Amino acid sequence: MTPIYEDNHIIIVSKQSGEIVQGDKTGDTPLSETVKDYIKVKYQKPGNVFLGVVHRLDRPVSGLVMFARTSKALARLNEMFRVGDVHKTYWAIVPTHPVPPQGREISDRISVSKTPSPGEGEGWVMLTHWLVRNEKQNKSYAYDHEVKDSKKAQLSYRILAHSDRYSLVEVQLYTGRHHQIRCQLAKIGLPIKGDLKYGSPRSNKDGSICLLSRYMEFVHPVSKETIRVTAPLPDDALWQAFKNV
Repeated sequence: MTPIYEDNHIIIVSKQSGEIVQGDKTGDTPLSETVKDYIKVKYQKPGNVFLGVVHRLDRPVSGLVMFARTSKALARLNEMFRVGDVHKTYWAIVPTHPVPPQGREISDRISVSKTPSPGEGEGWVMLTHWLVRNEKQNKSYAYDHEVKDSKKAQLSYRILAHSDRYSLVEVQLYTGRHHQIRCQLAKIGLPIKGDLKYGSPRSNKDGSICLLSRYMEFVHPVSKETIRVTAPLPDDALWQAFKNV
């Protein structure tokens, strides 16, 4: 866990792969408790520390996670996430394909995030699927048309860089479905490196998948200032190969 941004109302940290955001049946110490301990020590807080969970990242995913430090911020952030006012951009490493994957080319995406990436608005492909979640398998399945119990899922992606074997993909989410990025990219033949559940041929040695919550932009729920934060790349040779993108 690495603190990226903090004030009296919110704290944003960079989560490592393998950390769980909130407690589950494994009994492992969740990131929320680690952040509470960090706040308690740094600010010499007596008693219990308030910390509100407003969103989550899958355990094998790394990158930015935001928490609320006050009940006022928690209520406002919950609403901001619900209506899509917190804009998150992801990076993923996928196999390099000899032909472009399927999808609809969009000349200008909806500008929801100002990231430092070059060529804003160019080369984006929109994907639309209908996802069905299987609770027992903890897995989602993507369909090209609406089916029973499905939910519409949309994202846009573009290729930022590539090598002979792998491509670095930037992803913008327009909906928030279970395993959405993992499922939709796999559906078009681009399983995320290390993601055995969605078709990657091999796991990563550390159990991670190569999916990173890279950027976050939002208007602060209290100060009303625009906040933009960036997660560091994982300390991994393949990720570091893309550090100058």
